[in-house]
Amino acid sequence: MAEDSFLDRMLSHLKSSCRYYTGYPKDLGPSRIIPFTSERQFVQLLHEGRPVVVAFTIKCTYAKHLDSVLEEAAATFYPHVKFVRVECPKYPGFCIARSRNEYPFIEVFHSPEQTMNQGKAVDPNITKYSVKVLPYNYDQSVYGFREYFKKHNFKFSETN
Repeated sequence: MAEDSFLDRMLSHLKSSCRYYTGYPKDLGPSRIIPFTSERQFVQLLHEGRPVVVAFTIKCTYAKHLDSVLEEAAATFYPHVKFVRVECPKYPGFCIARSRNEYPFIEVFHSPEQTMNQGKAVDPNITKYSVKVLPYNYDQSVYGFREYFKKHNFKFSETN
């Protein structure tokens, strides 16, 4: 069997050691992106206390690129940050409530806190929560997510 050329060895080393090398697909394992199925499931994710990155998507060519970025980011930041993909044609009510008309877009939900009942008396079985929602306007890459999490003081790794 022929020995690998210098270029093959160099590329192999680069793929295995460089954190941001994106020239070849990485083996990310099973998908860490959670598909949106209901608002109830989404609320349960928020109650876990971790930031939830939500990508609101439609079928388009850019969404394919965004999916690959989200897959890599979800694998990188798992389990400290949850990633959810909402297919807006399937769940228009949830997407329309965001009051945006450009798709795809990303928002980050975090810090659910129970709010005090204000005004009228409400059903005692209903608990109201306040959730902070931040638009994501950084570079759509793993590096961009890392910088965003640093700026907003999110815990995204064991050392952070």
